[in-house]
Amino acid sequence: MKIVARDIPPRAAWALEQAGVHPLLARLYAARGIRLHDELDDALKRLLPPETLLGAREAAVLLADAIAADRRIVVVADYDCDGATACAVAVRGLRLLGGRQVDYLVPDRVADGYGLTPTIARRVHERGADLLVTVDNGIASVDGVAEARALGLSVLVTDHHLPGPALPVADAMVNPNQPGCAFESKSIAGVGVMFYVLMALRTELRRRGVFDAASQPRLEPLLPLVALGTVADVVRLDSNNRRLVAQGLKRIRAGQMQPGIAALFTAAGRKADAATTFDFGFALGPRINAAGRLADMTLGIECLLTDDPGRAAELARTLDAINRERREIEGGMREQALLLAENLFGDTDTPPPAISVFDPDFHEGVVGIVASRLKDKLHRPTFVFAASAAPGKEHEIKGSGRSIPGFHLRDALDLVAKRHPGVLLKFGGHAMAAGCTVAREAFETFEQAFAQVAQEWLDAATLTRRIDTDGPLAPEYCRADIVDTLHREVWGQGFAPPTFSEEVEVVSQRLVGEGKNHLSLKLIHQGNPIDAIWFGHTDPLPARVLLAFRLDVNEWKNERRVQFLVEGAQL
Repeated sequence: MKIVARDIPPRAAWALEQAGVHPLLARLYAARGIRLHDELDDALKRLLPPETLLGAREAAVLLADAIAADRRIVVVADYDCDGATACAVAVRGLRLLGGRQVDYLVPDRVADGYGLTPTIARRVHERGADLLVTVDNGIASVDGVAEARALGLSVLVTDHHLPGPALPVADAMVNPNQPGCAFESKSIAGVGVMFYVLMALRTELRRRGVFDAASQPRLEPLLPLVALGTVADVVRLDSNNRRLVAQGLKRIRAGQMQPGIAALFTAAGRKADAATTFDFGFALGPRINAAGRLADMTLGIECLLTDDPGRAAELARTLDAINRERREIEGGMREQALLLAENLFGDTDTPPPAISVFDPDFHEGVVGIVASRLKDKLHRPTFVFAASAAPGKEHEIKGSGRSIPGFHLRDALDLVAKRHPGVLLKFGGHAMAAGCTVAREAFETFEQAFAQVAQEWLDAATLTRRIDTDGPLAPEYCRADIVDTLHREVWGQGFAPPTFSEEVEVVSQRLVGEGKNHLSLKLIHQGNPIDAIWFGHTDPLPARVLLAFRLDVNEWKNERRVQFLVEGAQL
């Protein structure tokens, strides 16, 4: 492990501080590329204009025509948190803008697979739909879109995933990553794309005289959903995404949110009035995702759609119970996957350049989480496979992969597919996360081919885990109010939460927790005593060590004390 302090441009930090930004925040922002105070303006008027999103105008016309003719609109969602929030935004927004017949359908992870398949298209047709709208999927659904249109449906694709070699032939398609789109925020989540489509639709309805600027419906109440889906999907928080998230957080903290979001905060034991991006990524998001992994994502979507607080609370408790079950399954799978991975090491302590493991007893819905855990522990691109549970697909295995910086997972799969035609039955995804389907007898071929690509693409520096930090922390900033200030900011993928690094003295250390799997520490930091904890770490530390850590507040008996959350150590 290597701990590296980020460069902090002094002039940028000074300029931000002169503009009234807190000195510590000025330093953190400058290290993340912020140069001007205006870049911190999170006002809605600073959002990128919808007209720069290719296809938004055509989508608006298609939807406006459907609403005017009172046609039946069915939204086809995805079964993760981005897909669930995008579906809720679509259904709520279309109803808000005049749609009277708006319904949704979400595929089953096991039975249906991913995206708009021909089978899903037929199910939408059977519901009497006139217009099919995809959210967070569809860019790769060439056959599904073709089937839907052959059945007489109009199709609007809204997505954010990278397109394949062929695009679906839809009536309208909105995706910032489609060829020819000049929209600057290529990392916008699926829920963000749908929110932009609604903004374009409102403009089109205003142009048609359905309402004027004074009487038009407000879309801002949807922003808590947009913020949740954006953070949970771990997309890069560029300036546009940060504005969407900041606006959603402000409304949640002010108590202006859907009953389902409020209920999820309660079920997770978190405080909505002090909501953070951490809550989205590690408390609410996993509870919604659990429904798509182990049960039916309809539960998650209904929780976000209901306006009945009692019903929302009931659904949130159900999602919480499913998430607890998911954690239990994940724990057993993680241990077994680690054993399988360690068998690949041979007689060395160094993992191979890429990890692929398969166990027929693994749960298909949890392989992505386990791949992420293995990737974090071993710092290698990792795929975890489970046997397909879909009827008639017993000969197939389905894998979910997670990557490390510097290794584009989807491009790696594309190269494997070209070198070994027929091995990958299906694949797709992003740079850091991807999925694929392989014939069971071809697993070893995939394993070797994937490792070969990693061997060619990765060097020793990339294979060494690196923690980028903000350097030393002045003692005067070890205060609970400073920690609260930091937590209120928008941090996430591509705009990393503050992590500091310093050599400290270890006064004492002991293992804590039910499984004795967390290291509790008492440290001396710049002459001052402070507590720290390293979750999931059991190896003892030397008397002096360079630590990377984040700041947190430990509340005990009405006393709030700052503690360090250790991220890593350079020994």
